[in-house]
Amino acid sequence: MRGSFSYRSALLILFLGVFTYLYGLDSRFAPKNGDEYPYMHIVRMTAQTGNWLPLQSEMDGIKNTKPPLIFWQGIASSHWASKWSLMNLRWPSVLYTGLTAFFLFLAVRRFSGKTQTGVLAALVWLSFFATYRYGRPFLADPPEVFWISLPFMALLYWGRCAFESKLLFPLLAGICFGLALFAKSFAYIAPATFALGLCYWRWRQWSIPNTLTRDLYKIFIAGILALSVFALWFAFDPNPEAVWKEFVLGENAGKFAARNSNYVLDLLRGGDSIWLLLLTTLANAGLFTFVLASTLLQCWRGRRFLDVEEVLLLLLIAAFLIVFALPSQRSGRYLLPVMPAFAVLIALHWERLPLWGFRLALFLQLMILSLFLWIGANLQLSGLTGEVGAWSYSYGHWILISASLLIALIGLFRINQTKTLALAGCFLTYCVLTSSLAPLEGDLGRYSAATIAQIQGKNVWIPCDYRAKDEEYRLLLPGAKLHGYLAKDATDVAGLTSTYPLVAVHTSLDSPPELCNSCQIVGRRMEMRARHSQEEIIEMLQGQIGKHLFVNEYLVATPVIAPDLSNVKDVCR
Repeated sequence: MRGSFSYRSALLILFLGVFTYLYGLDSRFAPKNGDEYPYMHIVRMTAQTGNWLPLQSEMDGIKNTKPPLIFWQGIASSHWASKWSLMNLRWPSVLYTGLTAFFLFLAVRRFSGKTQTGVLAALVWLSFFATYRYGRPFLADPPEVFWISLPFMALLYWGRCAFESKLLFPLLAGICFGLALFAKSFAYIAPATFALGLCYWRWRQWSIPNTLTRDLYKIFIAGILALSVFALWFAFDPNPEAVWKEFVLGENAGKFAARNSNYVLDLLRGGDSIWLLLLTTLANAGLFTFVLASTLLQCWRGRRFLDVEEVLLLLLIAAFLIVFALPSQRSGRYLLPVMPAFAVLIALHWERLPLWGFRLALFLQLMILSLFLWIGANLQLSGLTGEVGAWSYSYGHWILISASLLIALIGLFRINQTKTLALAGCFLTYCVLTSSLAPLEGDLGRYSAATIAQIQGKNVWIPCDYRAKDEEYRLLLPGAKLHGYLAKDATDVAGLTSTYPLVAVHTSLDSPPELCNSCQIVGRRMEMRARHSQEEIIEMLQGQIGKHLFVNEYLVATPVIAPDLSNVKDVCR
């Protein structure tokens, strides 16, 4: 059958998926969200006190930004910050993501009766770019997605036993929801219990009286228990007033305030409109966005013939969409807990889905892979060279990108393999993304051991373009006392070296810094720039990639007397 998914294909793509999620896990350039470094800062500061609570931070206004579970996870995985690395902080996230995929496989295999469908559902979810982006870094999303999804996967797995359970399932659902709230926000109790209520309503054949009399108390049990778990934060934290002010009022209630003109206009237009929420939710699927769109279209056309499980999945999705359309701040990221449900729908309709969605996925892969090939070839063939070496890829990188391009091309033209190769191509594209930045993960992008030894315990000023950027530099310069200045000033070598005693400055690759006679270069490395001007972007598209995309970073010791730090604003904070 066209597009069938065999055991052999499932096994090969499964191995590819596991490799993809582990490859480059400790990379500074791994796709992520900007929250990771502030979270790392809170973990490190809290661990230094030797106490689990209260949470500690030197950042203005960012302390109780999330419940403590995610920070306790970081404290435990880094052994109270004594083994400080991205790998130690991130591996629990990958474990949560892997467990979500595993239980998704079990649930789908159970109700569909097909092992291939279960494996396919798990792999499709892992292939979503949002899963890859948020499911690996040190963020609150992996535990949130796992604990919210688990009760609904249990409904799919146990069916009648779970729905008719008078106490056991509501208690288990309450504990799971509570752990999700304890990892992300109490606000998730609204969509979670709303979705649970809709599922009970469908199970009672859309009978509101039966649902109210037989199941309403179960929803209350789950909701109250979940909120009780979240309330432990207030019970254990020595300063519950700060938690209320910073997290409940600031972090959550503030999302209902009008952001531009007024609430109704923000709902219908602008960057926080409900239409953009729908688009960004679909875009969470990444390269499979059009596959997801074709699946939903097929579900709509066959809405009268949907199985019970499909209806339950759609109700789960609808509940989250409705609830998260209410705050004035709307983001597809809030819908991450329903992406497993989207993946299940794709898996269930896999063999009946039209090829156009998969061909578009392959076309997008070809575009991205070709771009990586063009950029990589320009970087290596142009002789891009920094003060610490030349940009060079291993043979493995060129084999990987060539094989990925070949697989995408085969998928476009061999109809019987289009769907399977489109799925495999998602993982290969992510691997190529990681491999393309591999040179900066080696000596080219890091300070030498001699430099690190020389700056131990010293105050070092580094460029900051977002909060807690110094946590990234802490991985590059462990043991230094880091302070931030505005990143836009990084190329002002004369100004920086006349202000700070030990400072990191940036220059273009073809121009070494002009330093004072008493200044000394302590260390150097190559770094990738961000936030380019329109003119620079045009020149990079014309092939001058190395000129604007990378800079040499020099660590310079100057004769300046150390300033009074109490009067110096740390931009990283």
